[in-house]
Amino acid sequence: QVQLVESGGGLVQAGGSLRLSCAASGGFLTRYQMGWFRQAPGKEREFVAASSAYCADSVKGRFTISRDYAKNTVYLQMNSLKPEDTGVYYCAAYDSFYGRSYYSKGAYDYWGQGTQVTVSS
Repeated sequence: QVQLVESGGGLVQAGGSLRLSCAASGGFLTRYQMGWFRQAPGKEREFVAASSAYCADSVKGRFTISRDYAKNTVYLQMNSLKPEDTGVYYCAAYDSFYGRSYYSKGAYDYWGQGTQVTVSS
């Protein structure tokens, strides 16, 4: 069973950048489909990005997902941040053996605790 720990969130001004990290333990990333989701106050948790290079339309061209297999870590590089990007960002994983829909939060079996991202205008 894989454990996921996110880091890298914080407060940033609109137009700025942040890089989120998701460190995995208890399993190798090569086995898992990885995703990033976010949840704003009062809203549903929504898909942001998934490996290898899938992104939601709202972040396309601004966010990039990548993996470092040597460090067993997944990253979310976020550029040109907007106030509407504010929320708690979660890393998630499921065994890639299963042919599930990577954009669906119900597909993921493992979740991190989340990291807060706040973008000020």
